[in-house]
Amino acid sequence: MPSTGPSNSPRARKAAVTVALAVTAVLAGTIPTAQAAHGGTSRCGGRGVDSTALIRYESDIVIKAPLSTVWKLQTDVERWPSWQPPVTTAERLDPGRLKAGSQFRWTTPAPATPTTPATTLTITSTVQELRRDNCILWSGPAMGEGLRIDEGVHLWTFRKVKGGVHVHTEETWTGSQVEADVPTATEALGTGLEAWLRDLKTTAEAQRMP
Repeated sequence: MPSTGPSNSPRARKAAVTVALAVTAVLAGTIPTAQAAHGGTSRCGGRGVDSTALIRYESDIVIKAPLSTVWKLQTDVERWPSWQPPVTTAERLDPGRLKAGSQFRWTTPAPATPTTPATTLTITSTVQELRRDNCILWSGPAMGEGLRIDEGVHLWTFRKVKGGVHVHTEETWTGSQVEADVPTATEALGTGLEAWLRDLKTTAEAQRMP
């Protein structure tokens, strides 16, 4: 994984840690060991995450539920707050079925830290690629008072396997604030993705028909 070390300046180091802690608080959960995506072999319509990004993470899970159930949960973005506790609001910015070019805006709270006020991250995502029951790729910035991710690129793929669905996800972040401490930001990103996978699995399996 491409990486950069923290700044040698104590002030810059402190600022980077503060930003990373704010991101971690937003994403919540137990921080996993960061697992960098190497090479970005997964694609949706020939496109993947940002191959030049310093901050990247990937993970997989098998969900014992029909593919149709998993796909609907993931693509019905307006209902995300009903099963993802970290998502406080979510709205479509255009009508009709989700497709390439569709946009949605969602929010998540960032609790106060010793040096930053409580804020809310607003994330505006644009769907770049979508293949029904197969994959989806979206990207966009996340902005809040004192905290900014210039662009996150998020890929999901879905594949039927014996007994359920194999779900793969990858995400990359770019932006000077989060790039100030790549290892910590990568751990924070991993926390969010692992929590998302767990929530998706729990919800989909609870809806599974007998």
